[in-house]
Amino acid sequence: MNGTARIDVSREQVLRYRVAAHGFDRASRAPEVLALGVQDTPYGSAPVALAARGASSGGLERVWSMRGAPHLHRRAELATLARALWPLDDADATARISTSAIKEGAKLGLAAYRVTAEAFRRTVVEPMGKGVVSTAVSAAVPESLTYWCAPCGARHISGLLFQQAGLFGSVRVGTDRGKTVLSPLGSPFPVPDAAAGTGDLIGACLRFLGPAGRAEVAAFLGTRPTAIRSAWPDGLVEVAVDGVPAWLPESEADALRGAPRTDAVRLLPPGDPYLQAGDRSLLLPERARQKELWRAVGGPGAVLAGSEIVGTWRVRGSGRRAEVTVTGFGALSAAVRGALEAEAQTVAGARGAEEGIVRFA
Repeated sequence: MNGTARIDVSREQVLRYRVAAHGFDRASRAPEVLALGVQDTPYGSAPVALAARGASSGGLERVWSMRGAPHLHRRAELATLARALWPLDDADATARISTSAIKEGAKLGLAAYRVTAEAFRRTVVEPMGKGVVSTAVSAAVPESLTYWCAPCGARHISGLLFQQAGLFGSVRVGTDRGKTVLSPLGSPFPVPDAAAGTGDLIGACLRFLGPAGRAEVAAFLGTRPTAIRSAWPDGLVEVAVDGVPAWLPESEADALRGAPRTDAVRLLPPGDPYLQAGDRSLLLPERARQKELWRAVGGPGAVLAGSEIVGTWRVRGSGRRAEVTVTGFGALSAAVRGALEAEAQTVAGARGAEEGIVRFA
């Protein structure tokens, strides 16, 4: 925080700023949003998100990171990311893993993360199926971090803790014939002794998902607003978005004020970083549309035209062809429909198909 005067902006200015910050102009083959990683849920969606920014997934590593979800990250940044994601204290650790399944175990706080990370390192010394690893790690941690699974007739470690600790265990996440396979990273790093660089990570959240408040940032990291209070960075400017207070790195103030208009049309997959912002009502004001886009399971992608989400899309693959079906929230202009023809080909390429076609529902 500092003494810079508050900036008052409109919803449209914020959306223009975010579109520019996310690199949808395809001006760089290495979009800066990789500072947050690109979520790969469902599997294969991250390459599509990168393609929407003119980039590929080459040279990236798939790990469990933010909230324990699979993300693609730059290999060289994984050790730094692990330190930034390490819980700030016991209260933060407990907040991240507290569920009814391990209510008592979650009170172990940082110790829960450390014992699980160390179990990963002893177990994953070669490519192994996720189930095999889970069984071994479950047996190696305190029983309070596990729960009884009646269908399996066995105790399992909490999935929330298991996946959040994977990065600290220096484990990569791959697939083999549709099944999750875990293997040791090529360049392992120690289990963090303490959190470091969390303020920088928060700053990156504010840069790409902001202006935002502490609650939105905490939700992105999978913790509570009070837990990150001590790591809240300096060098921020207060921004009022249609009167609602939020924060942005001061270095981005001019970019916010001068964010340009764009006519770019992009197909964003489910889980795209742009869609991870906590203020969904700003991205898409109509509540019914929000329910269509952000479904708990099996949600569609978003059609971004300029700075507005104007519809949803789904893709079906059949051999060498990827068929994209677009459902507009209203009538789509001829220019948008024409641009979507090219974007369907971009999606096809990211999915390994030779031809992409678009159909309108």
